[in-house]
Order: sequence, then structure tokens, then C-alpha cells
Amino acid sequence: MKIVYIIILFVNIVTFVIFGYDKRQALRSGWRIPERTLILWAALSGAFGALLGMRVFHHKTKKKKFYITVPVLAFLWAVLIVLSFIYPVFPVF
Repeated sequence: MKIVYIIILFVNIVTFVIFGYDKRQALRSGWRIPERTLILWAALSGAFGALLGMRVFHHKTKKKKFYITVPVLAFLWAVLIVLSFIYPVFPVF
């Protein structure tokens, strides 16, 4: 069970770094990470890292796709995590 939380933490850290990298590339007019990929990382348990990355780097905060989708994903992941504590045999974890 603990390994799942470690994986979720790792994915969130990677997602945060990816958002920072994409912001840096945006400022330098470099190669960008596709929006689909950023949303995918957020959906694959990296929603908290994405939300933090949006706030810290001020990245993708004006795009409706991000300022609606990422908080909704973060909420859903929070519910799943809380449920995994309430019901330790919760099938997702």
C-alpha cells in the first residue's frame, strides 16, 4: 500500500518539474511539451504537482483547459486517496 503513495508522490514531483520545464521553454521560445502530455501527467496522479506548478511558475493559468481540468483532477485524486485511508482494501490502491 505504501508503494502506491510513493509512486503518486513521484508522479507529482515529475509533473511539477515538467510544468516548470515547459514554462522555461516558453520563455526561451524552445521546444514545448504538448498540452495533451501535461494534462495526461496530471490525470495519472500528478494533479497536485500540476496545480502547484501552475501556481509557482504561473504557467497555463489562463487556459480554460488547465484552470478547470487540473483542479477537478486534484479533487478526484484527493477523494481517492482519502477513500484509500477510510477503506484500506479500496480496489484502486
